[in-house]
Amino acid sequence: MAEEIVVGPDGSARCWWASTTESYSLYHDEEWGRPTKDDRWIFEKLCLEGFQAGLSWLTILKKRENFRKAFANFHIDVIARFDSRNVDQLLGDAGIVRHRGKIESTINNAKRAQELRAEFGSLAAFVCQFEPPPKSRPKRLDRSALLEMAVTPESTAMSKELKRRGWSFVGPTTMYAFMQAAGIVNDHMPGCAVREQCEAARKDFEVSFARCC
Repeated sequence: MAEEIVVGPDGSARCWWASTTESYSLYHDEEWGRPTKDDRWIFEKLCLEGFQAGLSWLTILKKRENFRKAFANFHIDVIARFDSRNVDQLLGDAGIVRHRGKIESTINNAKRAQELRAEFGSLAAFVCQFEPPPKSRPKRLDRSALLEMAVTPESTAMSKELKRRGWSFVGPTTMYAFMQAAGIVNDHMPGCAVREQCEAARKDFEVSFARCC
């Protein structure tokens, strides 16, 4: 469908959702769908996807730098030491989403992330276990197929495992959004200029599973 790809003023073909604002276009081109071994980035995305629940992703993107400043650039070990005083400070920070449950969840999840790193070696090694088998992917990736994949067996499994380990704000829909962002799946539309770049990055991507096999 023509509406699934939009050619921007710069001549670049992008997924339809990335054409609405410059913030979305930059995020789409530079981050979304690109695999990474950076645990700091992975933790940031897990947290921000949780903060996004009930809001638009654009809202979170606009506040992203404020979130980074407020949450010590999402360094896991630093956030894990946050206490009630930090919570009170964060609740007074108008630059972020001031939701007590989500703020306290981020601190709790940092402690749980430390446990995952100790067990699996990295957060990347843990989350990449949930990559879906190729045969489970739609034969034709289009807008309708994406809407049907808001929750998948793999995102449900990741959600259940994280919840079992004490994480919060990690529902199946939130986890699928994370899987898209982290390149665990490649949901760039066929014809998108970034799709082949992300697919090549996925093929070259290796994560050590030494501690989880």
